Amino acid sequence: MAMTCRETRMESTLRQCEKCRQLCCRYITVKIPPPRTIRDFDGLLWQLSHENVAAFRDHGGWHLMIYNACTHLGPNGRCSIYENRPITCREHSTAGCEYDTPVREASLAFFSSDASLNQYCRKKFKTWDRRF
Repeated sequence: MAMTCRETRMESTLRQCEKCRQLCCRYITVKIPPPRTIRDFDGLLWQLSHENVAAFRDHGGWHLMIYNACTHLGPNGRCSIYENRPITCREHSTAGCEYDTPVREASLAFFSSDASLNQYCRKKFKTWDRRF
Protein backbone atom coordinates (compact mmCIF):
# COMPACT_ATOMS: atom_id res chain seq x y z
CA MET A 1 0.00 0.00 0.00
CA ALA A 2 1.44 3.40 -1.02
CA MET A 3 1.93 6.12 1.58
CA THR A 4 -0.22 9.22 1.27
CA CYS A 5 1.28 12.69 1.03
CA ARG A 6 0.22 13.33 4.64
CA GLU A 7 1.93 10.15 5.88
CA THR A 8 5.09 11.07 3.96
CA ARG A 9 5.11 14.55 5.55
CA MET A 10 4.55 13.03 8.98
CA GLU A 11 7.47 10.60 8.52
CA SER A 12 9.70 13.46 7.37
CA THR A 13 8.69 15.53 10.40
CA LEU A 14 9.40 12.65 12.79
CA ARG A 15 12.85 12.10 11.26
CA GLN A 16 13.60 15.84 11.62
CA CYS A 17 12.38 15.82 15.24
CA GLU A 18 14.59 12.87 16.13
CA LYS A 19 17.67 15.01 15.30
CA CYS A 20 16.73 17.74 17.75
CA ARG A 21 16.00 18.19 21.46
CA GLN A 22 12.34 19.08 20.74
CA LEU A 23 13.10 22.79 21.08
CA CYS A 24 9.62 23.76 19.87
CA CYS A 25 8.12 21.81 22.78
CA ARG A 26 10.24 23.63 25.37
CA TYR A 27 8.81 27.14 25.04
CA ILE A 28 5.79 29.06 23.86
CA THR A 29 5.70 32.33 22.00
CA VAL A 30 3.03 34.98 22.36
CA LYS A 31 2.67 37.77 19.83
CA ILE A 32 2.66 41.18 21.51
CA PRO A 33 1.88 44.67 20.25
CA PRO A 34 5.03 46.31 18.92
CA PRO A 35 6.61 48.51 21.58
CA ARG A 36 6.98 52.07 20.31
CA THR A 37 7.23 54.42 23.26
CA ILE A 38 9.56 54.56 26.24
CA ARG A 39 6.65 53.37 28.38
CA ASP A 40 6.06 50.39 26.04
CA PHE A 41 9.71 49.38 26.21
CA ASP A 42 9.76 49.87 29.98
CA GLY A 43 6.83 47.43 30.23
CA LEU A 44 8.73 44.93 28.11
CA LEU A 45 11.76 45.47 30.36
CA TRP A 46 9.58 44.44 33.31
CA GLN A 47 8.50 41.27 31.49
CA LEU A 48 12.10 40.35 30.69
CA SER A 49 12.99 40.80 34.35
CA HIS A 50 11.25 37.48 34.99
CA GLU A 51 12.97 34.10 34.74
CA ASN A 52 12.70 32.10 31.55
CA VAL A 53 11.36 34.97 29.43
CA ALA A 54 12.89 36.42 26.27
CA ALA A 55 11.54 38.69 23.54
CA PHE A 56 12.21 38.93 19.85
CA ARG A 57 11.17 40.74 16.71
CA ASP A 58 10.92 38.92 13.42
CA HIS A 59 9.18 39.64 10.12
CA GLY A 60 5.88 38.72 11.78
CA GLY A 61 6.20 41.25 14.60
CA TRP A 62 7.15 41.21 18.28
CA HIS A 63 6.87 38.13 20.51
CA LEU A 64 7.46 37.06 24.08
CA MET A 65 9.19 33.72 24.39
CA ILE A 66 8.45 31.84 27.59
CA TYR A 67 10.74 28.89 28.27
CA ASN A 68 8.59 26.24 29.89
CA ALA A 69 8.48 22.70 28.57
CA CYS A 70 5.22 21.09 27.51
CA THR A 71 3.84 18.87 30.26
CA HIS A 72 3.33 16.10 27.67
CA LEU A 73 6.98 15.92 26.65
CA GLY A 74 8.11 12.54 27.89
CA PRO A 75 11.50 11.69 29.41
CA ASN A 76 12.47 10.14 26.06
CA GLY A 77 11.85 13.48 24.31
CA ARG A 78 8.70 12.24 22.59
CA CYS A 79 5.16 13.52 22.92
CA SER A 80 3.25 11.35 25.37
CA ILE A 81 -0.11 12.29 23.80
CA TYR A 82 0.99 12.25 20.15
CA GLU A 83 -2.19 10.63 18.81
CA ASN A 84 -4.34 13.14 20.74
CA ARG A 85 -2.09 16.23 20.54
CA PRO A 86 -3.67 19.67 20.02
CA ILE A 87 -4.31 21.04 16.54
CA THR A 88 -1.52 23.61 17.00
CA CYS A 89 0.94 20.75 17.42
CA ARG A 90 -0.51 18.87 14.45
CA GLU A 91 -0.16 21.91 12.21
CA HIS A 92 3.39 22.67 13.34
CA SER A 93 5.81 22.25 10.47
CA THR A 94 9.52 21.54 10.48
CA ALA A 95 9.90 24.12 7.70
CA GLY A 96 11.89 26.86 9.39
CA CYS A 97 12.60 24.52 12.31
CA GLU A 98 14.72 25.95 15.10
CA TYR A 99 17.02 22.94 14.73
CA ASP A 100 18.17 24.46 11.42
CA THR A 101 18.09 28.12 12.48
CA PRO A 102 17.69 29.06 16.15
CA VAL A 103 15.14 31.79 16.94
CA ARG A 104 17.99 33.98 18.20
CA GLU A 105 19.63 33.87 14.75
CA ALA A 106 16.42 34.10 12.71
CA SER A 107 15.19 37.17 14.59
CA LEU A 108 15.68 40.76 13.54
CA ALA A 109 16.22 41.54 17.24
CA PHE A 110 16.49 39.12 20.18
CA PHE A 111 16.52 40.04 23.87
CA SER A 112 17.48 37.26 26.25
CA SER A 113 17.30 39.43 29.36
CA ASP A 114 16.31 42.79 30.75
CA ALA A 115 19.98 43.82 30.48
CA SER A 116 20.06 43.23 26.72
CA LEU A 117 16.83 45.22 26.23
CA ASN A 118 18.09 47.99 28.54
CA GLN A 119 21.21 48.33 26.39
CA TYR A 120 19.07 48.50 23.22
CA CYS A 121 16.79 51.14 24.76
CA ARG A 122 19.73 53.31 25.80
CA LYS A 123 20.69 53.52 22.12
CA LYS A 124 17.12 53.94 20.87
CA PHE A 125 16.01 56.66 23.32
CA LYS A 126 18.32 59.51 24.32
CA THR A 127 16.22 60.09 27.45
CA TRP A 128 15.97 56.41 28.45
CA ASP A 129 17.87 56.81 31.73
CA ARG A 130 15.74 59.83 32.71
CA ARG A 131 12.37 58.11 32.16
CA PHE A 132 11.38 57.94 35.85
